[in-house]
Amino acid sequence: MIDGKVSMPTPVTETTVPANLSIGKIAIASVIALAIGAFFYFDLGHFLSLTALKENRDNLLAFTEANFVAAVGIFVVAYATVTGLSLPGAAILTLAGGFLFGAAFGTLFVNVGATTGATLAFLTARYLLRDTVEQKFGKWLGPFQEGFAKNSFSYLLTLRLIPLFPFFVVNLVSGLTRVNVGTYVAATALGIVPGSFVYAYAGRQLGTINSLKEIASPNVIGAFVLLGLLALTPIVYKRFVAKPA
Repeated sequence: MIDGKVSMPTPVTETTVPANLSIGKIAIASVIALAIGAFFYFDLGHFLSLTALKENRDNLLAFTEANFVAAVGIFVVAYATVTGLSLPGAAILTLAGGFLFGAAFGTLFVNVGATTGATLAFLTARYLLRDTVEQKFGKWLGPFQEGFAKNSFSYLLTLRLIPLFPFFVVNLVSGLTRVNVGTYVAATALGIVPGSFVYAYAGRQLGTINSLKEIASPNVIGAFVLLGLLALTPIVYKRFVAKPA
């Protein structure tokens, strides 16, 4: 005799994965951590020092003169990598750019490499961290996000012009905001020109430089601060002058 009761299938328990966690994020974070760890473990920063640059300047100059296109490509990729991974050594690379390519072309190549690397760092921070930050602190950050988004170009330009704010910090924090990529790239590319030119120009006199402090003199920093404050002029104008009647 067949029992009239029908046994129900046992429900399958699914493992829930947090929305802000994915294999892609874990993979990217792991690659970045390994790259940064390898940089410090193998002491690669030794090659990005003023002493190393001076010791190898003849070889670097000879290679650049014989392989100009390859030298430019290697330089831009190296700069983008250092900037994208937030590694130390960007100032030395800027000096090297000025020494190898001249002040004008050095500034141009530095700008391409730095803007590329900064954009990669910006996008990485946005992909890995912004959702988590929005979920945990969105209620408190809402007004800041709205205000920053309305005047993002002027704010970012100021942060780039004033060297008091570490370059890598601006890259990462900007990725947590709602600023669009186009505005970020434009403000970064424009804002780093003065500082890049100062260091690239100094690179032409590499033999006379004994410390990076000789380049970033109080007068130079003061000029950058004034440029940064000037970039805030549109915001001040809109807030205190151009109020609707």
